[in-house]
Amino acid sequence: MTSTQRKQLRALAHHLDPVVFIGKQGLTEGVMAAVVKALSAHELIKVRFLEGKEEKRELTDKISESTGAEIAGIIGHVAILYKENPDPKKRQIELD
Repeated sequence: MTSTQRKQLRALAHHLDPVVFIGKQGLTEGVMAAVVKALSAHELIKVRFLEGKEEKRELTDKISESTGAEIAGIIGHVAILYKENPDPKKRQIELD
């Protein structure tokens, strides 16, 4: 993913609310399932870190590796993740 594409995704995510929250338990199976479900439904999501803020980069990397999502950016305590829908008819976002 190019820096221009990441910038485009961050701009698209600006008005989105976080759909997954990571709390005291960290990355549980439930959190990972919620991320996978949200990515398949929306392609572009925000994940908010309520706890574990010091490890947010490592946790975001783990989420990315597990789900196959791209990290569009980390702003404050919010990670922006993108995963293109495999079905071309269901894709909502077209990257430059």
